[in-house]
Amino acid sequence: MGDLDGRVALVTGGSRGIGRGICLRLAEDGADIAINYHSNADAAREVAEEVRALGRRAETFPADVAVEDDCGRLAAAALEAFGKVDILVNNAGIGATAVGRPHVAEAEPEAFYQLMAAHAFGPFYLSRALVPQMREQPRGDVVMISSVAAQGYGPTGGTYSAAKSAMEALAHTLAKEERQHNIHVNVVAPGLVETDMGLALVKFTRGVQSMRELDQGQPFGRVGQPVDIAAAVAFFCGPRSSYITNQRLTVSGG
Repeated sequence: MGDLDGRVALVTGGSRGIGRGICLRLAEDGADIAINYHSNADAAREVAEEVRALGRRAETFPADVAVEDDCGRLAAAALEAFGKVDILVNNAGIGATAVGRPHVAEAEPEAFYQLMAAHAFGPFYLSRALVPQMREQPRGDVVMISSVAAQGYGPTGGTYSAAKSAMEALAHTLAKEERQHNIHVNVVAPGLVETDMGLALVKFTRGVQSMRELDQGQPFGRVGQPVDIAAAVAFFCGPRSSYITNQRLTVSGG
């Protein structure tokens, strides 16, 4: 039996990158998986097939988590399909370089809004929709996927860091509000991870074309992988963390 047998996880942005890694790891540990995606239905179906090959149930759900109505429909559809959601992983997001100029003095307000909508309002909408029914379950878990950007506050990342910081503030408050219901709320903050978003970032900031160019300069001689982040999420959702909430774990190789 797995640590998460009988539990249902909704993973936003679950069709690729870190989200895909989280879906597969939670399925390996026994959870059924509701896979949210924004636009790449084929990738989401592939992840669902991988989850089913592990012996777990998987369904895919399109939604833009930055849109309140989409989040409402996503939550309702997942609950209808699975009967409950007792693990919510708020992973979906966008990078600062995807929405315009990253410098604070040059950033467009609309770009800042897009970042806040994806990283802060999306988790807020889904928490509102799903936490109340978690209170009726033996245990609930909410995991926010943040970033080391929300602790380093480096140049060219002000709007992105602010959005992730808002997500983290939401998590820390929610943890205190819901622990009486045995709902655990924690934050995982990845460093550089080998994903499409990560590659786009290092192309912009470091002028490299491949993650392999960075391996030697990284802790343990390699760039972080989605499985590294997924392992932290699985820990937070599993029985070994039964006395842990309101924590932030940086997964960056140190």
